[in-house]
Amino acid sequence: MNLQTLFQDFNPSKFVVHTCLLIFTALLALKLDKTITWSYWAVFTPIWIWKFLVVLGAIVGTYVWWQYPHFRLEGEAYIHYKAMLISLAIHLILLMFELLVCDQLSTSRHLWILVFIPLIFISIVSIAICIWSVKHDRSYELELFCAVNILQFIFLALKLDTFIHWSWEVVFVPLWILMCLSLVDFLFCPIYHQNLIELMRSLITLLVLLTNKLDNRDELSSFSYIVVVSPLFISYATLIVMSFSSKGGNKWWFGIRKDFCQFLLSVFPLLQEYANIAYNNNVNRSSMPSEPVTQEPYRDEEIHKKVKDKKSQKNQKKNEAMKPVVPVTSIDMPD
Repeated sequence: MNLQTLFQDFNPSKFVVHTCLLIFTALLALKLDKTITWSYWAVFTPIWIWKFLVVLGAIVGTYVWWQYPHFRLEGEAYIHYKAMLISLAIHLILLMFELLVCDQLSTSRHLWILVFIPLIFISIVSIAICIWSVKHDRSYELELFCAVNILQFIFLALKLDTFIHWSWEVVFVPLWILMCLSLVDFLFCPIYHQNLIELMRSLITLLVLLTNKLDNRDELSSFSYIVVVSPLFISYATLIVMSFSSKGGNKWWFGIRKDFCQFLLSVFPLLQEYANIAYNNNVNRSSMPSEPVTQEPYRDEEIHKKVKDKKSQKNQKKNEAMKPVVPVTSIDMPD
């Protein structure tokens, strides 16, 4: 296990999002099984934490942007900041949808088609955001998910309002098509997408169990919701593990302006000692060193540049010292 690489490739945004979704899914399943008697507002607590961190991170990042104008000249700072604002807008509209869902589950005083309007609006806007993200080489997982599922959102709203009387198996047809196309695409590159293939298998299993549960078909309908969503736990666990090798992320959240690893080590210098240690459990005991193997200390680019300059200066002085010295004798010219 290489802790230095683990820190360098860690994506905190994906880790927070997938962890919050994992906890929320478990609480919602327990609520539907009547195992817990919490209100839906309490069940949605992980979602509120996620949105609070998004808003707080954008506020701090905006403060740093306007307080220190010279930071705007750092590389692609403007694109990073604009991407953060776009993501904030999407999350605020998504928060509106989540508030309406929570209120509808608690009171049932709205039509579901009205509840889904913010989500449908996000799906339409996400098409333009995906185009902008591709143009500027930015990530767009959430936007892409919303853009390709707009028809699924409409079917869900109409089914919940009983405007259509299709079975849930038919209602989920857009999602079935999307998953099958994605799985076929991943199968062409099994080496590079092995984790994604396992993720899609878990989601397809979830969809099969959920469809039979909602349609009350065969013995699968007797399963509790916590059992039905268990494949989703595997998917979230896979995504959480993958967040340690995802890299990327917007550097303007919370005004960090650097990789999360560099920021973490600058705030807690003592972690450098642990980040420089690598463990290998596959070596023989006879060849195992008595102490952990250490690597070169983690340094930022400026320190590496200074060390490189010092080495070049030493090499230059050494080369000058090795040059042969030719004596010069004066010759007097005769009158």
